[in-house]
Amino acid sequence: MRVRLALACVLLVLARPEAQEPPRTWRLDFYQTGGPGIEAYSFDRLVIEPLAWPDRPTADLEPSPAGNYRFDVIDGTGRVIFARGYDPAFAEWVTTAEVRRVRRTFHDSLRFPAPPGKAEVVIHKRNQNGGYDEVWRHAIDPADPFIDRSTPPRQQAIEVERHGEPQTKVDVLLLGDGYTAAECGVKFPADARRMASALFAQEPFTSRRTDFNIWGICPPAAESGISRPSTGVYRRSPVGASYDAFGSERYILTFENRAMRDLAAWAPYEYLTILTNGAIYGGGGLYNVLSTVAVDNDFADYLFVHEFAHHFAGLADEYYTSPVAYEPPARIVEPWPANVTTETDPSRLKWRDLLTPGVPIPTPWPKQEFETLSKEIQARRARLRAENRPEAEMTQLFREQRETETRLLAAAEHARKVGLFQGANYDAQAFYRPEIDCLMFARNEVPFCRVCQRALAGVIDRHSTGLRP
Repeated sequence: MRVRLALACVLLVLARPEAQEPPRTWRLDFYQTGGPGIEAYSFDRLVIEPLAWPDRPTADLEPSPAGNYRFDVIDGTGRVIFARGYDPAFAEWVTTAEVRRVRRTFHDSLRFPAPPGKAEVVIHKRNQNGGYDEVWRHAIDPADPFIDRSTPPRQQAIEVERHGEPQTKVDVLLLGDGYTAAECGVKFPADARRMASALFAQEPFTSRRTDFNIWGICPPAAESGISRPSTGVYRRSPVGASYDAFGSERYILTFENRAMRDLAAWAPYEYLTILTNGAIYGGGGLYNVLSTVAVDNDFADYLFVHEFAHHFAGLADEYYTSPVAYEPPARIVEPWPANVTTETDPSRLKWRDLLTPGVPIPTPWPKQEFETLSKEIQARRARLRAENRPEAEMTQLFREQRETETRLLAAAEHARKVGLFQGANYDAQAFYRPEIDCLMFARNEVPFCRVCQRALAGVIDRHSTGLRP
């Protein structure tokens, strides 16, 4: 009887979708062109990556639409078998002034598990009413001889931190850029471990640490560092990361997507962060695409976690006084991220169930005093960058800002309460945030607010089985 029971348990485990042989990872590479009078898409290639699809089958469909773009994989019966929201660099570029003057083409990739047969990949773009419109459709056929089945140059992946099989965990890849061969051997692993520690120092990541695997890949560069065109620094780094994206001196992105995806293909990942080898303050985050951080800056721990939250859960920036490259939207609509809103009716708030009982809506806070302090800091920051002063002076300014802001916000009447605080999403008036301070609001030494923590935990739940070793 015991033998039969044991055999039955084994068969049950093998019958689970998680225990089946995972499909290979497929990638659709394409171009997106925009500018005056045009938004167009064109096919580049369909690639079969060298590793299996790393995610759970139950995570194939997002529970609710998120992102300014979404793509669906539709099988031959018309059924959606995979869906993801995402925010490509293109979506940010079209909000800058440059889009009215020039045309630009961006390379992008959509990754998904191999379909069982013929299928279509359909891209949808969010419209002004918050819904989605189809903008491009491409047919794929597993029998197509022109699918790129070649093997990209092999990269050595390291296990920074592993807690289980990829299909049962959230898999994060830390991809180095601007590291020489010698630095890849010693400095990069140390940097990767330090960034992982920074992530797991914040909730909900602290209590969910064993739901993650952290991987690392470091393609060697000819010289240390990455490009910073505003100061005349240019590097041909393997991943192509650079400061000054869209004219913002602190914004680090790569526009070498094809090269980046081939390098990254040698590690299992759902989420990818580029660790750039340098000390100048900078980073960036694109929902379900990538995030970046300059690892040697004194605020690198904060930057890594903040930018990762953009990439991981689509959390919006809650600050509104720092300069950005984006222009104000022509029309204010309810934003899709979980942590910002235009809504002032408590019964309709996204986070109404988390509101502190009795808190006023909107919630008073020392907004004018904060803005006066911030304006002074931003003016000093601009002078430091214009004069190309040493980074130590910028770090000292940020420390001064952190000390002053923390003291002001912590002493406010409604500190540490969930309410509706005016000022967020790069706008002083139209948008509101859940708490007076949060890791998405400032560089202050505070955790994610409760609304952000809930959004982050939801993503962990979707990708991880929650099993503990």
